[in-house]
Amino acid sequence: MGVSGSGKSTVGRLLAQRLEAPFLEGDDVHPAANRTKMAAGHPLDDEDRRPWLLSLADWIRQAREDGRGGVVACSALKHEYRDEFRRADAGVWFLCLALDRATADQRVAGRAGHFMPARLVGSQYAVLEPLRPDETGLTVDATDDPQSIVEETVRALRRHPGLST
Repeated sequence: MGVSGSGKSTVGRLLAQRLEAPFLEGDDVHPAANRTKMAAGHPLDDEDRRPWLLSLADWIRQAREDGRGGVVACSALKHEYRDEFRRADAGVWFLCLALDRATADQRVAGRAGHFMPARLVGSQYAVLEPLRPDETGLTVDATDDPQSIVEETVRALRRHPGLST
């Protein structure tokens, strides 16, 4: 989880490979209307995000029911959004990729072909709620090397009772 440009897709894919788990790119699940709205420079609101969050929660629920687990890369900016995922699977574990605004702006401005324009990064910071003490997970510096982040995450997962890696 994290703002656009924090490395969710890169770290998520690497983590899924390391854990030999299925991977879901949250951006791929956005309804076309959400992509169009963001591409036009308009931030999503909670109503826009609702069907997207429910789709992600369905995937999480199915992964739990299938006993396969998985890794989902998505912003999960608010506590209430993460609550939706915990309702799907009480054992959800969050990796928060923390990134300063200037670096996020630079990264998003430098990528080509993505529907999320750099001018919307600020809207994500405006609603971002860091992990709370009641949320199981880890916050890391998203400027670290992605492979180092994965190894730190695997070590943290191994210390967490009830999760297998």
